[in-house]
Amino acid sequence: MRLHTSSSATRLVTGTLGACLALSMAACSASPAASSSSPSATASTQTITDQSQRTVSVPTSINRIADSWPAHTEVLMLLGAGNKIVATANTPKSSPWMFTVQPSLRNAVTTNAQNFNTEALAEKQPDIHFMSPGTTNSDKIQAMGIPTVQLYFSTYEQMKQTISITGQILGKDASARAAAYDAYLDHTVSDVQKVTATIPAASKPKVLHIQSLEPLQVDGSDTIIDQWIKDAGGVNAAQSITGNKKPVSIEQVTAWNPDVVIIGTGDPGSAAALEKDPAWAGVKAVQDKKVYSNPAGVFQWDRYSPEAVLELPWAAKTLHPELFPNTDMNSLVKQYYQQFLNYPLSDAQAQLILAGRPPANS
Repeated sequence: MRLHTSSSATRLVTGTLGACLALSMAACSASPAASSSSPSATASTQTITDQSQRTVSVPTSINRIADSWPAHTEVLMLLGAGNKIVATANTPKSSPWMFTVQPSLRNAVTTNAQNFNTEALAEKQPDIHFMSPGTTNSDKIQAMGIPTVQLYFSTYEQMKQTISITGQILGKDASARAAAYDAYLDHTVSDVQKVTATIPAASKPKVLHIQSLEPLQVDGSDTIIDQWIKDAGGVNAAQSITGNKKPVSIEQVTAWNPDVVIIGTGDPGSAAALEKDPAWAGVKAVQDKKVYSNPAGVFQWDRYSPEAVLELPWAAKTLHPELFPNTDMNSLVKQYYQQFLNYPLSDAQAQLILAGRPPANS
């Protein structure tokens, strides 16, 4: 992806997503994915080091996957392994776009939480189990003889590592796809930063990202949310707080007095509700009508999702529309879904995702 600015001196080239994919796949075919040792041609297992620094022996042939970390399912889809998922922590209700893009998930064991029914899981006979640290039932699943790999991320670099390790486990084609995505993410971050780096500190808006309205929870520093706010040319209004989903009072929000509020609750009606709430009437973002619902697609754009590569240009254009007049988010969304998820979105579907709304048929 390339973004355009209004200045000819900083004008950037467009249409590089496909080129990133092709070049990265070619490069990746010549070198193994980063992480631990690669398997030999005849090995039935390989040893990897997961993100909890655990050494795990996993099969070199992966055909059936259990995944109890909801965010990781899109990683598997991105790497071309969505049709291998036999157990997932997502549901059609919680992630309607995921099940639209990857309908084979409807045949998987599903749960609203991360505590898979071990009997149902055993019937699916998974070759591997992906999970985040602290997953419920992880000990029982390991006791069933299913290799378990712990992954997580809260920054771009950790997300790239998650995707790279998963690619290594899944094989050569998945590693190539991982490299393609990493190249596209790096390209996107670089392009946006080239523009936003020129913004004077005094011109950067204070941005409050809300994870929940009831109870009121916000995202502070040392998070991927804080990272994309800064890269997009903003200042995190909650930067004095560390971590995700931190409870705050409306009095604290009023004291911060953010210029922009972005709501990532997953309910596109939350922005309108907040604007009508008398308790928020004194907040500058409400007064200036700069309250936005965060887009959401296969997974939430704002956290724990490869679609963070779309979150950044969206946030940059939202905060500084004058600097990104030619950034066409509808086209970028369609390109990402076609290139990385092999799903041809219509213009109407892309608009629904940008509005944080579910598919029309859900």
